[in-house]
Amino acid sequence: MKIVVPRETLEGERRVALVPESVKKLVAKGVEVAVERGAGEAAYFADAKYLEVGAVIESDARALLSGGDFAFMVQPPTAAQVEALRPGAMLITTLNPTINLEAVRKLAERRISAFSTDCIPRTTRAQSMDTLSSMANIAGYKAVLIAANELPKYFPMFMTAAGTVFSAKVFVIGAGVAGLQAIATARRLGATVTATDTRKAVGEQIQSLGAKFVGVESAEDAQTASGYAKELSQEFYRKQAELIAQQCAASDVVITTALIGGVKAPKLITEDMVKGMQPGSVIVDLAATAGGNCTLTEPGQTVVRHGVKICAPLNLPSELALHGSLLYSRNLTTFLLAFWNEKDKQFNLDLADDIIKGALVTHDGNVVHGPTRDALGRQG
Repeated sequence: MKIVVPRETLEGERRVALVPESVKKLVAKGVEVAVERGAGEAAYFADAKYLEVGAVIESDARALLSGGDFAFMVQPPTAAQVEALRPGAMLITTLNPTINLEAVRKLAERRISAFSTDCIPRTTRAQSMDTLSSMANIAGYKAVLIAANELPKYFPMFMTAAGTVFSAKVFVIGAGVAGLQAIATARRLGATVTATDTRKAVGEQIQSLGAKFVGVESAEDAQTASGYAKELSQEFYRKQAELIAQQCAASDVVITTALIGGVKAPKLITEDMVKGMQPGSVIVDLAATAGGNCTLTEPGQTVVRHGVKICAPLNLPSELALHGSLLYSRNLTTFLLAFWNEKDKQFNLDLADDIIKGALVTHDGNVVHGPTRDALGRQG
């Protein structure tokens, strides 16, 4: 079997889907690996490093894709890349299929078996394949660094000859992987941290990191069986809005990470809440790719509204391209090797396996991922 790794084409994307460390493991298992020339350069993985571990370097992107059995990518493929893949080939990438519906259509038409890393089930068995968690860790860490850079105050408390300055107050909305990493990083920098989440189960995790947990008193719980947040009653959201308004007004930094079902960003911070914040305060909206948790968020931009700086980065893992690539590559390599047939030197496409079923979006000319099929039906 031959894995092909094209150079990422999305503007600003610096990661590469496979790094030399992973290539070495795959080659040792009998996998052929071909990498497009310069694919790893932006992440500081030179072509020479790939050659050292047994990969082949190819210059023609179309020929690379057409000659592969399994394409490894970071971002969804372009129409030209899909067209270059041979019918029946496999693809794994962060497809976000319910959003990138046109790409899904083209993959189905081309009879590509496409896996989306963001659909891999969040189970113990699949944990080491979970790119969402790997990349969310980076995003949560980087969000705090952005906030510290933009805030016109110290994060830690300092006692100086000129007097004492007290630590910054950070409020984190959403305590998934990104939120927990944001809490941990803000605490390391010396901030006083408060966090909230609609899922009661995460309260202890927040407190274990040295932060204070605040939540709505309610019998409702947003935790789904798969670990994602789900929608709750209007009464719950009314109480939540009051809590968020109070915390935003008392905080120097607000970091938002809230997503419903992993794809929908609820509007949690209103313009009135922003008006209630102190001038010079900072919001870092990590849900910007899904539209943002703040009504004033402009995805991909940093704006100042009512004296508050609102940062809405879209691809923070790309900014830590070396480690972003390394972790993503390890996740994909684990996925492939979990279904590797040593005898036949082939990937075992076991349609009965829960991980395969969860991650597979298109197969044999059909869209097999339920939520994506529903989204296509709504679109018409």
